[in-house]
Amino acid sequence: MSAIKPRILVIRGGAIGDFILTLPAIAALRHQFPQAHLEVLGYPHIAQLAVAGGLADRVQPIEARGLAGFFARGGTLEPDLMDYFSEFDLVISYLYDPDEIFKTNVCRCAVGQFIAGPYRPDETERTHATQVYLKPLERLAIFDADPVPRLNVGQTSSLSQTSSTILLNQVGDRQDSCPTLVFHPGSGSEKKNWPEAKWAGLIQQVMATTLWNLLLVGGEAEGERLRRLAAVLPPARCSIAQGLPLAELAQRIQSGAAFVGHDSGITHLAAAVGLPCVVLWADTLEEVWRPQGEPLVVLKEITGVRAISVEKVMNELRQLVRR
Repeated sequence: MSAIKPRILVIRGGAIGDFILTLPAIAALRHQFPQAHLEVLGYPHIAQLAVAGGLADRVQPIEARGLAGFFARGGTLEPDLMDYFSEFDLVISYLYDPDEIFKTNVCRCAVGQFIAGPYRPDETERTHATQVYLKPLERLAIFDADPVPRLNVGQTSSLSQTSSTILLNQVGDRQDSCPTLVFHPGSGSEKKNWPEAKWAGLIQQVMATTLWNLLLVGGEAEGERLRRLAAVLPPARCSIAQGLPLAELAQRIQSGAAFVGHDSGITHLAAAVGLPCVVLWADTLEEVWRPQGEPLVVLKEITGVRAISVEKVMNELRQLVRR
């Protein structure tokens, strides 16, 4: 790379969990090249996590219309994008590119070095995704990097009360000394979800047998579920954070005492900001996709996620909070 301040571009699409599992690779690049300008080409609402965590300097949107030409063999390349790619000494792409068409076209832009990484792990190899995404960096003499995604997004900021995407039951009379648990009762797939009735049962146990407070989090599609679960709870002990930008959500949850969620991107986020986690696991291959971090407990049953008992989750929560 150039003797002047080098410029590195990491290209990463995918969902929240995919991006968070790629954070160790981004962190390793930042550690290896601390003076470099490190940029991410991705979905801004997700990739901003890298900027918020101090791992990247800037995010550019991967949805740019002109990128389509880079996926066509011998495609017409938009001059502005050719200039953009030519600015980088190193491009590392985790895009799906089985025929290397994208790689070939980007290399037409006179980039310094192009490294192609896998879009997804080969599950038959049973290697954890973070290790798979770190492997291409061995070409840069980066070995034995920390495989655990870690995000430090600073102190909890005051949240805007005017945002239409934020619904909070104010908790001014809450006892600040009581731990707050963070529950995410949703995921990207209903088949990964614990039944809502069991979430209600867990919440009732928390309310009846502890002084813990609750923060229920979710996206736009989960709003009704969050409101149903919170409807019977005392406002002084329960709040809802719905549809927050991911960096704000990370700030909001990182001071929690423990987290309970499914196999989802938000669970990966909770683990990355350091929350002790109880993960209600369905049928995804745990060896490859398990959230990283400690302490973290994965609960699963042979007959599926719906069979996990409220008592088992409550017992694990008590142990985590006691730690």
